[in-house]
Amino acid sequence: MAQKRFTLYEQRILMDNPYVERVSETTITYSMEFKERFALEYAAGKPPSIILQECGFDTTMLGKERRRSLTKRIKKYALRPGGFNDARKESTGRPRVKELSDSEKIQRLEHQVRYLKQENEFLKKIRFLDRQAEWECKRKQDRKKNMESSKK
Repeated sequence: MAQKRFTLYEQRILMDNPYVERVSETTITYSMEFKERFALEYAAGKPPSIILQECGFDTTMLGKERRRSLTKRIKKYALRPGGFNDARKESTGRPRVKELSDSEKIQRLEHQVRYLKQENEFLKKIRFLDRQAEWECKRKQDRKKNMESSKK
């Protein structure tokens, strides 16, 4: 099923809602307050469409699939130890490299040396096999030429 895209007009309407942090053509980022309110009211037995309408959302603009996935995601967030906190905000970019002790640095470098030695041995074998295959091919061609010249 194709995902409904928001027009610029719909994006502006959604951004005017206090429970929305960000809106793009395809996504909505809801505020922490909204997620917590939605979870509490849903747990109390309120249907998702009613909760959304009370929070100022046009349910037809959001669509059935987006409402269903929002409910599913909010239920999953409620079970997480971190709750509704966005885990992506905590770990943006590359992971931080911790300071290594001297023994850890030595261990890492020794591993790197072993790896590079193994890689060099592998490359040596490939070069040897490649040369051997070329030599065999050349030898077969020479035999073929000799056979043809001896037949004449």
